[in-house]
Amino acid sequence: MVLCHDTDFGARLTDGWRGIRDSLLASKRFQRWAAAFPLTRPIARRRAADLFDLCAGFVYSQILFACVRLNLFAQLQAGSQTATALAARSSVPLHAMRTLLEAAAALRLLERRGDERFGLGPLGGAMLGNPGIAAFVEHHEQLYADLADPIALLRGEARDSRLERYWPYAGAAAPSDLSREAVSPYTDLMAASQPMVADMVLGAYPFRRHHCLLDVGGGDGSFLIAAGHSAPKLRLKLFDLPEVVAIAREKFAAAEPGARAETSGGNFLHDPLPRGADIVSLIRVVHDHDDEAVLNLFSRVREALPRHGVLVIGEPMSASSGIDSITAYFAMYLHAMGSGRPRSFAALQKLLVTSGFSNIQQRPTRIPTIASVIVARSGRHSVNFG
Repeated sequence: MVLCHDTDFGARLTDGWRGIRDSLLASKRFQRWAAAFPLTRPIARRRAADLFDLCAGFVYSQILFACVRLNLFAQLQAGSQTATALAARSSVPLHAMRTLLEAAAALRLLERRGDERFGLGPLGGAMLGNPGIAAFVEHHEQLYADLADPIALLRGEARDSRLERYWPYAGAAAPSDLSREAVSPYTDLMAASQPMVADMVLGAYPFRRHHCLLDVGGGDGSFLIAAGHSAPKLRLKLFDLPEVVAIAREKFAAAEPGARAETSGGNFLHDPLPRGADIVSLIRVVHDHDDEAVLNLFSRVREALPRHGVLVIGEPMSASSGIDSITAYFAMYLHAMGSGRPRSFAALQKLLVTSGFSNIQQRPTRIPTIASVIVARSGRHSVNFG
C-alpha cells in the first residue's frame, strides 16, 4: 500500500510540473520572453519551426508526390536540366514547373544549378537509390484520400476506405479465398520496397547459422530470395495466401535461390504452419494485425518451431523516447486500413513472452525507420490462443 501511495504521489507530482510547463508554453507573454532571451531563443525558434513543419507537412508530401509522378528524379539522373526542358517533357506550363522546382529545391529534393538549371538534391538522389520509396509515395494517393476528413475517419463515419480495399485481407472474412486480382497490387508494392527492408534484417541477424527458414506472410518471395543469396546453404519455405503463393512461385522460377524454395498456401491465423524450419521470419506482418491476432500468430509460430528455434521480426517499431514518427504515421495509416497498430519493442516483447518465447532481444539496424529487428527463441511450454 505504501508503494502504491508513493507511486501515485510521484505521478501527481509529475503531472503538476507538466501542468506548469504547459501553462507557460501556452502563455503569449512567456513565448515573447523565450523568443527574446538569449538562452531560450534557439529553443523557441526550433519549436516554431517544428510547428510550421507540422502545418506544412501535407504540402511537403504533395511536392514530393508531384516530383515522383512527373518522374523528375529519373530525368535528372544523368545531369542538370533547364526548367524549360523539364516543363516541355512533363507537359506542365513553364511558370508552374518553376514553382515546383523551386519548392523541391527548398526541400533538398532538387538543387538549383544556376539561374535556370536544376539537378538532383541529396534527398532526390536518395530516392533514386531506393525505388521502393517512390512506390510508396505513389501509393499514398490512397492514404491521402482516406485522410481528407480525418475526424470522419476516426469516428467511423467515413465510407469505403481506399486502404481497406487496397489491403483486402485486413477485413476479409475468408482471406484465403481472395483472387489474384485482389492480392496483386499490395504484393507488388511490398516487393518494391523489400530490398531496403531485407538489407536491414539480414544485416542484423546471421541467417546462415540455420538450415531452414520459413517466411510467414512472405509475399512474392523477395525476402526469401535475398536471404537465400546471403546464406547459400539455407533451405527456404514460404507461407502466404494461395494466390500470393502463386505469384511467389513465378518469381522463384526466375531466381537462383528459388530452386531451394518450397511454398504452402493458407491463412496463417487459422491454418497450420509448415514444420521443419529452425527459423521463422515475420517481415512487416505483425503491425498489420490487432493484439489478439498477433498472439494467435506467435503461438502458431512457436508450435511450428523446434525447441530453441528462432523467430525474427522485422518491421518499423515505435520509439521509446523523443519524436516518434513511426507511431504518428502508422497509427493513422493502420486505422484507415482497418487493422493493426504500431508497437514498441516493449509491447512486442510482452506479446512474445505471453506466447511462450524467451531470450527476446532487439537487434540494431542501420536505419530503424525502415525496419527494426527482434530475435526470440521458442520456449518449452505451448500457449494456445485459438
